[in-house]
Amino acid sequence: MTEHLDVLVVGAGLSGIAAGYHLQTACPDRSYAILEGRDCIGGTWDLFRYPGIRSDSDMYTLGYTFQPWPGDRALADGPSILAYVRDTARIHGIDQRIRFKHKVVHAAWSSADARWTVTCDRGGERVELTCSFLLMCAGYYRYDRGHAPSFAGTDRFRGTLIHPQFWPEDYDHGGKRIVVIGSGATAVTLVPALAARAAHVTMLQRTPTYIVSRPGVDRAAMWLRKRLPTR
Repeated sequence: MTEHLDVLVVGAGLSGIAAGYHLQTACPDRSYAILEGRDCIGGTWDLFRYPGIRSDSDMYTLGYTFQPWPGDRALADGPSILAYVRDTARIHGIDQRIRFKHKVVHAAWSSADARWTVTCDRGGERVELTCSFLLMCAGYYRYDRGHAPSFAGTDRFRGTLIHPQFWPEDYDHGGKRIVVIGSGATAVTLVPALAARAAHVTMLQRTPTYIVSRPGVDRAAMWLRKRLPTR
């Protein structure tokens, strides 16, 4: 018999954990589960491991209203954000609602039955669930393949080509001459981290951008924290 739940949430990252909290708080009489294709909580903040990874939004607005960001740094590093998401899930019991290694491969809506049928791949086994409401919190990244434009001549390049999404844990960039293609949030956090040990780092960009250096600690937020309740 196919298991039915009122709500299925896809993804156990920042958004999925938030969805779980609001579901169990605002709709305590509704059943729900979070389907996570990988075997861990955190989504993007667990997948990305490149040097210097951090938030590009201040944590006082990126963080949860129901579990305010406890750190001093407004722009936090990746490991700190990952710990924050996991702690939030544990504190509120949301981690008990997560079904790991449930990769959603198909979803079909039936108007006649007023329900979704969701098919998951669980380690090669097909698992089918039904729900009345399907909430997608899977983000906009492909976990198995990051965006990689085709550049002529890469087959003749004698150096190392690395996509930040799949940064090798054992890669030592010390003393290397490095070109970083792009000037978005990933590049802006990656370049300073690489420059600390690399021989030379060049950022190659298509469109000029303007970057301002700002303190990592928000003094206004720290001043307010001493005088107002955390929330």
